[in-house]
Amino acid sequence: MRIESAELRSKVMPAEAAARLIESGTAVGMSGFTGSGYPKAVPLALAAHIEAEHAAGRGFKVRMWTGASTGPELDGALAKADGIEFRLPYNSDPIARERINKGEMNYFDMHLSQVAPMAWQGFLGPLDTAVIEVAGIRADGSLIPSSSVGNNKTWLDRASKVILEVNSWQNEALEGMHDIYYGTALPPARVPIPLVKPDDRIGEPYLKVDPAKVVAVVETDRPDRNAPFSPPDEKAKAIAGHILEFLSHEVKLGRLPSALLPIQSGVGNIANAVLTGLVDAPFDSLTSYTEVIQDGMLDLLDSGKLRMASATAFSLSPEAAARVNADMHRYRDKMILRPQEISNHPELIRRLGCIAMNGLIEADIYGAVNSTHVMGSRIQNGIGGSGDFARNAYISIFMTPSTAKGGKISAIVPQASHVDHINQDVQVIVTEQGLADLRGLSPKERAQVIIANCAHPDYRPLLEDYYARALKGSYGLQSPSLPGEALSWHQRFIETGSMLP
Repeated sequence: MRIESAELRSKVMPAEAAARLIESGTAVGMSGFTGSGYPKAVPLALAAHIEAEHAAGRGFKVRMWTGASTGPELDGALAKADGIEFRLPYNSDPIARERINKGEMNYFDMHLSQVAPMAWQGFLGPLDTAVIEVAGIRADGSLIPSSSVGNNKTWLDRASKVILEVNSWQNEALEGMHDIYYGTALPPARVPIPLVKPDDRIGEPYLKVDPAKVVAVVETDRPDRNAPFSPPDEKAKAIAGHILEFLSHEVKLGRLPSALLPIQSGVGNIANAVLTGLVDAPFDSLTSYTEVIQDGMLDLLDSGKLRMASATAFSLSPEAAARVNADMHRYRDKMILRPQEISNHPELIRRLGCIAMNGLIEADIYGAVNSTHVMGSRIQNGIGGSGDFARNAYISIFMTPSTAKGGKISAIVPQASHVDHINQDVQVIVTEQGLADLRGLSPKERAQVIIANCAHPDYRPLLEDYYARALKGSYGLQSPSLPGEALSWHQRFIETGSMLP
């Protein structure tokens, strides 16, 4: 039995009845992080209720807070029903993205480490309802977290009422994997977080909830959205090769220990290629302090190269999810899932000395990085935790193929059309063309290294020409720029479909 508390078992009801307890115009905190651990039955029932209300001529929308991205049963269903008025802090659902870019949904893209503190500070307003997926409810009313933690602790504490989804698909062996820290506080009562190693446990294995606030418990048996990862292509393998060579060089110079430092890796095929490449690299006893545990980390754990992985959620392909579920008892001792305010905490990232590896949409010749907006105005996903890690990492690496859209877009541009990471936070840029180590370089030195090492050959002469003319015609020569031309590549793509002249 997944619901051992008699008090909470008495509140079991269908998803449709639970969804009716959510009111239009209110803020709803949903569990979920990168397609793991999000509620599935209640959001679908809520979307159906919203569609019925709209058909009857009555408006119905909610303000939705999550941990990060979720799944089609949540973001997709509610966006399709036009039921989301406001969304934070991260979205990757294509239907929601379309509504955001059409101006039909307000979206606050924010650093993931800041969500829980801002909720406690009251800056986000009141939280009416929390809808949280759990793997089980213990006899004492404590909750066994599921495949993500995210902001669940904060939503349970801050919400006026709570709806629990008990998902029997989630592996019972998850119990004991989590580390829920209840020692955070607001200034001036804030104290240092007592974590000094990625494998430190500083909290409790269970979530707490006031049973009086629980208005509904819904039983489900639905899988997480486990998106498939494509096998790494030649560009991804080349990027991984450049990074692994760089890390080996840093060890040789004595700037990194032989076991490296805790690894943080963004989500995606390139990140997985780097992680998989570490299996055969000359590093042992590795650790990871990151946001998500993805396929490549399982390979590292199975190889014995990775000793411990700390994160806030899984982000696995269907095959990797089946692999973990089949052997959860063994993996449980090598993984820790924490609240995202801990997994992404700047204090801890700086203390541990993480090596941050994240993707980008474009970088300019001085190293400023755009990781969220296509052509400066169309949101792709969000900044996620990349800013939490990039600014505080021991080494901050950004990686991408040098072109997109079949060569019609250059990832290296004269000026980034939107900046998420200022050049002071970007230390290394890598494409399949090569690696640019920007540490200690002035803007003009950065420009030469980035153009020479990272730009695609089709765009390198254009960048060299722009930079040479900027040196002659710029208003100042600290970071030479031609304002009337700096974004002309983006405008040309918008007008012609290609950045190439």
